[in-house]
Amino acid sequence: MFDPVLADIRFGCGRSPRIAAPASMQALLDGLTAPDGMAQSFPIMAFDAFSKDMVVNAYTLGRIRRLTRGTEAEGLALEQIQRLKRSARKLQSEWLVAHVARRVNSPTPLRERLESFWADHFTARGKANVMIQAGSPYVESAIRPHLAGRFEDMLIAVTTHPLMLHYLDQHASAGPNSPQALKYPGQKGLNENLAREVLELHTLGVDGPYAQTDVRELAELLTGLAFTPEGGTEFRRPLAEPGSETVLGKSYGGDQPARLEDIHDALRDLARHPVTARHVAGKLAVHFVADAPDADLVSAMETAWLNTDGDLMAVYRAMLNHPAAWDPRPANAKQPLDFIASACRALDIPHEILGKRVGIALIEPMRLMGQVWQKPPGPDGLPEADDAWLTPQGLAARLQWGFTMPQALLGALPDPRDFVETALGSRAADEVRFAAGAAETRADGIGVVLASPAFQRM
Repeated sequence: MFDPVLADIRFGCGRSPRIAAPASMQALLDGLTAPDGMAQSFPIMAFDAFSKDMVVNAYTLGRIRRLTRGTEAEGLALEQIQRLKRSARKLQSEWLVAHVARRVNSPTPLRERLESFWADHFTARGKANVMIQAGSPYVESAIRPHLAGRFEDMLIAVTTHPLMLHYLDQHASAGPNSPQALKYPGQKGLNENLAREVLELHTLGVDGPYAQTDVRELAELLTGLAFTPEGGTEFRRPLAEPGSETVLGKSYGGDQPARLEDIHDALRDLARHPVTARHVAGKLAVHFVADAPDADLVSAMETAWLNTDGDLMAVYRAMLNHPAAWDPRPANAKQPLDFIASACRALDIPHEILGKRVGIALIEPMRLMGQVWQKPPGPDGLPEADDAWLTPQGLAARLQWGFTMPQALLGALPDPRDFVETALGSRAADEVRFAAGAAETRADGIGVVLASPAFQRM
């Protein structure tokens, strides 16, 4: 059942001429609990550091600008704000290179794939100022540490994270009967965005067993969650709705003053709910295996979830131990980042080269393929369906990248007859091997391999 080539392609970041494929399913899993060498080798700033270095300064300069309108000081503040935004955009580009470099160099690439899956599942993006560039620090702080832990811990980390609160306007929400709302009527109202996305996207799913009443009650329970650039997430009782809230028939809070722990309790219950297990296990199977995954595979993953209260390692193990996960037929289309990063891994492109050409090698090609880096179309993240990516424009952009970018980045290319084995191994069709070897130039031979259906799919 286990196939090292398929392990590299379907559950990793592609094959590498330098890094051996995992020897077993257990090796794949062990990589998730091994020391995170890629985070050390290709660092990405933690959110707390980003907030202190960037967000605090942006907020401070914004206040100065508002207080000095019409003066020379306003112009100076605006100039500093623009400089800060340029710095943040530069960091975001550097972090994209780091994400790709981790995929190129990782001996435990399932970790990188899971990071992307969970970052998309828990989509959050900044909407203003330098928060627009906070995506990678958010993932590094709220998601990556929990990849091999329990779903409930990741759910709590992302739900209470400053970027999620900012993205879904939770910091502006106040309970209708909260001290703040009663003291300043009309200043702030109840915002249901975060509660709705927690139920609809992050846990139970759009068809889950909840009603509008549950959305509102959860929204009231979440009041009090706020953040400051200086201190991060904090719980503000003056914003919190007093009394108890009932979500899916269970009451949280009550006679005591509102507590952050009540929010945590509700999120843990949602994480352990059977419908959450079915919904999220299904999403994992769709992402890694097929658009229409085997029902027994999803059931096995769901059972592992329920038996362990959402221990993600048990869920991953159930997926990898199921025969349907190892169907040798190419299945899911690679999303643009997956396609480019797996090509870079097969070509073993140094991250220094990518750093010098990040715009033309990564950012613009991904956009042409349909994926704008860290700008998903909505809170439900990127589409999983193959036809969202294998569009005429998307395919044309992939062909353009495959036939021109390796030469532009590396200059000296590997022999296509060797590269087809490196990139595809036993998945290479005879006609692809022949076409790669018969190509007039090495660039054309490499392009043939990267354009092949076996490389375009997992």
